[in-house]
Amino acid sequence: MTQYESVHIPDDAPYINALLLQTIQGIEEVLGNNGLNAVLQSSHLERYVNNPPPNNLESDIEAREFARLNAAVEEFTGRAGKGMLQRIGRSSFRWGIQEQSGTMGLAGLALKALPQRLRMRAVLLGIRKALMDTVPYGLIDVRDEDGVFIFTDMSCVICHLREADKPLCHMYVGTLSEAMAYATGKDFRDFTVTETHCRAQGHGFCRFEIRGVV
Repeated sequence: MTQYESVHIPDDAPYINALLLQTIQGIEEVLGNNGLNAVLQSSHLERYVNNPPPNNLESDIEAREFARLNAAVEEFTGRAGKGMLQRIGRSSFRWGIQEQSGTMGLAGLALKALPQRLRMRAVLLGIRKALMDTVPYGLIDVRDEDGVFIFTDMSCVICHLREADKPLCHMYVGTLSEAMAYATGKDFRDFTVTETHCRAQGHGFCRFEIRGVV
């Protein structure tokens, strides 16, 4: 496997409002308004209760706060946390396509003219560019290795400052599976997204393998 260099994310590293808003919309769709308010309060983000962040590229939140929000969803949903976070990832991607296609790097992509595999690659590269353009410390790599797309985020904030013995970035898994569905017009269940490495485990990056129909 290709060796990647870890990115140092400062304790006070910023995270942009538009991406937080996308996540909040996904949480509300899956957990409802009461569930959203509960996880906002438990993650000490009460300022966003009935007061969502603006849809812009400014930053009113820190990366560690965003990671805390993800942890709060896991705690709130218990055993269902993994599946719920994947659903939130899928939901937030769909909302982002409707409201933030430019921010997500997907505006104007002429996907219909491309073969399916090139569509998948184009969408992954669009997400990569968007995150690297909007997150100051963002560093992401996309590769196609033997028919498997490898999406590696050296600057993942979902698991920022967290520790675990297994991968934690279930929301990312949901987002990538929905992105592949968007690229191909197929169902997200036609794709398998597996997080093989996670910064929370002590790795220097979060790495995802994407398999599916082509």
